Amino acid sequence: MTVWDDVVGQERVQVQLSAAARDADTRVTLEARREPAPDASKMTHAWLFTGPPGSGRSTAARAFAAALQCTSPDRALGGEPGCGFCDGCHTSLIGTHADVDVIRTDLLSIGVKETRELVRRAQLSPAGGRWQVIILEDADRLTEGAGNVLLKAVEEPASRTVWLLCAPSLEDVLPTIRSRCRHLTLRTPSVAAVADVLIRRDGIEPEAAHSAARATQGHIGRARRLATDERARARRATVLKLPLRVEDIGGCLKAAQELIDAAAEDAKQVAEEVDVKETEDLKAALGASAGGRMPRGAAGAMKELEDREKRRKTRSQRDSLDLALTDLTGFYRDVLALQMGSGVALANDDVRDSLDRIARGSTPVGTLRRIEAVVACRQALDRNVAPLLAVEAMAVALRAG
Repeated sequence: MTVWDDVVGQERVQVQLSAAARDADTRVTLEARREPAPDASKMTHAWLFTGPPGSGRSTAARAFAAALQCTSPDRALGGEPGCGFCDGCHTSLIGTHADVDVIRTDLLSIGVKETRELVRRAQLSPAGGRWQVIILEDADRLTEGAGNVLLKAVEEPASRTVWLLCAPSLEDVLPTIRSRCRHLTLRTPSVAAVADVLIRRDGIEPEAAHSAARATQGHIGRARRLATDERARARRATVLKLPLRVEDIGGCLKAAQELIDAAAEDAKQVAEEVDVKETEDLKAALGASAGGRMPRGAAGAMKELEDREKRRKTRSQRDSLDLALTDLTGFYRDVLALQMGSGVALANDDVRDSLDRIARGSTPVGTLRRIEAVVACRQALDRNVAPLLAVEAMAVALRAG
């Protein structure tokens, strides 16, 4: 199994990255022999991966990083970099390679302080002698100041440093940064391709894999979670009942509150999995006594951790709400398909009775207005409108149609 096997439905991107990895491998070999590298090369120092959520931006970036670090002896015999079995590939993919840094954030943004640390690390020579690869999974969350700090490193990179930036679209990255990167656009993979990888890699039953892939409309990460997590299936079922519960104002307000509560519970579960361990690890690092007594001067570090955990909880709640709104948009998209008689495959065929009921009781124009209401709610959340107010306004708009 090569490193490219998990890059689902992105054949064109895979070809480009494979060619760049071959040229990068040639460059490393020639430099080791003290021979000049060829002028023409498909390899460059900065890449920008864009595509819709679930297209596999970070997966493609990790696969490329692994191919750059590949140490397979088959390369000397003409084999392609990225075998998937050597130590370089394996450690890059699981996140333990000394020269591959994967930067992701569960906070609202990436600030100047964190970015300066990244830039400092980017100036170091690779420990393994091949490439220093920095994968920034959330380049769209860079603040303006952080983006300006990163720009300098992208403009004047170290000779063996490669930046791999991931963002939903070109517009999410500063123009000065994206103009200095080679741009690769990923597309949403097909339902069949996503189902295949769930069956092959995760051992999920074919029926469940196809159902999850169809329900998430080709989003790989969400499909895996939906197929393996009972809580995710319960949350989706709750969201898809909302269109039937907005028949009066009381129902609208109650449904909105339940949606907010579900997002808060989801964020709380994420926090419980991470916060306790982080707190205990910090206490141990600060030298807390057996009775839990903190040493003098530790209050500042504990307060900084608490602030970080609070920001992460806010981000998790927003992400959970956004996921619910995405499911709701998919529901009304199916309603519109039924009303127009388009014959396209329905993402939510498992709730066909609800789809038929809403389709019969409304018009295509009303359905479009409801989709616009969901989109407006997402935009309001992006502008930091109070979540409950935004969702209540959406629920009332869904009732009006």
